[in-house]
Formats: sequence, C-alpha cells, structure tokens
Amino acid sequence: MVGDNDSDMAVAVNHLIEMQGGFTVVRGGKVLADLPLPIAGLMSDHPADDVVTGLRGLRRAAKDIGCPLPEPFLHMAFLPLCVIPHLKITDHGLVDVDKFELVAA
Repeated sequence: MVGDNDSDMAVAVNHLIEMQGGFTVVRGGKVLADLPLPIAGLMSDHPADDVVTGLRGLRRAAKDIGCPLPEPFLHMAFLPLCVIPHLKITDHGLVDVDKFELVAA
C-alpha cells in the first residue's frame, strides 16, 4: 500500500478488506477507483474485459492524483515478490533477494 496520509490509507485498507483484496485509489476520503481481486487477493473471477476496464480506471485515477508511473499497480504487485531480485519489501522487512537475507535497518 502506498499513500501520503493516514486517513486515506485507512479508507483504502477498509475498502480492500470489503473487496476481499485488489487495488484501489483513494483521495480525500473517497474511493476514486477500484478493482476487486477476490481470489486470494490476487486474481479476479470476472471476465477479462471487466478486469481491463477496472485497470484502466485505476490507472486514470492514479494519474489524476499525481502518480507519474504508467503502470503503478504492476510495480506494487511485484514489489513484495521476494523471489524476484534484487531488493523486496516483505512482512519481515527489506530483503536482499540475491543474498537471501534481511537488510539491516
């Protein structure tokens, strides 16, 4: 999760819990866009066209609030995958995947 204030982050977390996983964009306490991914919080059981439409809406909303990345949700999806080198963020902290060890704080 990425954010710049606690209140929007709280709205985002609660919305993600309601959706049973996925992606969301929140600003000013309002959900601007979302994409539910209810299968393990990673996959959708909706038609591919619906997922594409949702992803386009997410990208547009992220851009509208100032995100310069063309694929911000792809970046976020890969950031915690600790099997892909080099540095990854996990629930245990920052991991150097090449050395297979935690990076000292």
